Amino acid sequence: MATKFDPNTAQNAIEIEKQFAVKAVEQAQTYWNLLEKVNPKDLKLTQIDDEIFEDTMKTFPEFAEPPHAKLIKLDEDWMKTPEGKKRWREFMERYKEKVKDYNFGCLIRTDAEDEYGEKNTIFVTRIQIARNRLGLNAKAHELAKEEAIKEKAKKEKEEKEKAKKKGGRS
Repeated sequence: MATKFDPNTAQNAIEIEKQFAVKAVEQAQTYWNLLEKVNPKDLKLTQIDDEIFEDTMKTFPEFAEPPHAKLIKLDEDWMKTPEGKKRWREFMERYKEKVKDYNFGCLIRTDAEDEYGEKNTIFVTRIQIARNRLGLNAKAHELAKEEAIKEKAKKEKEEKEKAKKKGGRS
């Protein structure tokens, strides 16, 4: 007879973790590309963003307090406490039937005003709407746009140099 699955004592399967990591990086890249093109306040991540936002503010009133310092800079240590894990787990479970892959892991920036990087990224569950709605990803939006402009200029320069070399060989 099978025993009940306990996520707190489960062993990690390395191959599955690698697959999750690849998917999480792909999602982070997609999200960053969206920030480049869309004002985060206008970004719609699910059909029920309004409901999730309202529930987030009710469940985590500390995030609702202006100037939203606890949302701008996430406290990873608090999130990993038994109380933090319990609150997040209960919050996420409410969306089990409403949001596809509601509990799939994703990468989130611990500091909303900075870009993805080794020291500014943690792995969390997927639902993350409050920062967008409150305009806390505006700085990231600007960073992403600047990065895209630099990348475009770099590609154009490389193409000109390539064309120049090609033209000089004739």
